[in-house]
Amino acid sequence: MKNSLFLFALLCISWPAHSEPTLTVVTELSPPNQTLINNQVAGDSTQLVKSIFAKANLTANIELYPWARAYSMALKKPNTLIYSMAKTPERESKFEWIGAVATYRMGFVKLTQRADINITASEQAKQYKVAVQRDDLSAKQLSERGYTLIYTSDITRSYQLLISGKVDLIVDDKNYIAAMADQLAQDEHNFTFAHTIDFLAMKGYLAANKNTDPNYIKALKDAFLDVAKSQTYRKVMMQTEYN
Repeated sequence: MKNSLFLFALLCISWPAHSEPTLTVVTELSPPNQTLINNQVAGDSTQLVKSIFAKANLTANIELYPWARAYSMALKKPNTLIYSMAKTPERESKFEWIGAVATYRMGFVKLTQRADINITASEQAKQYKVAVQRDDLSAKQLSERGYTLIYTSDITRSYQLLISGKVDLIVDDKNYIAAMADQLAQDEHNFTFAHTIDFLAMKGYLAANKNTDPNYIKALKDAFLDVAKSQTYRKVMMQTEYN
């Protein structure tokens, strides 16, 4: 009888640990914010996300996917988070928003050797083929404005199409070109930031599926407020030049 009571008590103590769901964080490859080093997700925004989880005393698996898949997972699976995602009116009610972990100033990027491409206004890019990542905010905004788009799975594939001459332009932040060139073993001078897209200045957020445990959401939001006070946070968020 005593043994039975002891076993029952042990099961009661052990149950929460086994029933607690695993938190998953999904993102896309987007140097320097999200990189892959020795099969581990790293990068500037990743560092902030890890700091937020550490401050909240929570652990999570950070997984790298093409953007469309990452977005679908975060939208449909409880206890799944995503970064770095723009907070748009369409998305706002679909997620719990923890805090901004990136800043972007997007624009058109061309091969430096393409002297024939000279853009002085965003509208001029409509005559060219532009590679964009499927389901990315840039894709949506440019599509609505009538640009000629070629859809890719991720930013790496967009750069590969640019390098091969299959598209004329891609969309990226000018401060991230060097990191992408390094990722692709290219000379950064092979790429030129052609023109800023004024309607694509944004912040990228860490956000959670709406059905994520409210206790986790509160812990992460509280942790974000602490991390946002750090020098590291300010450095990451201020690295984009707005000019």
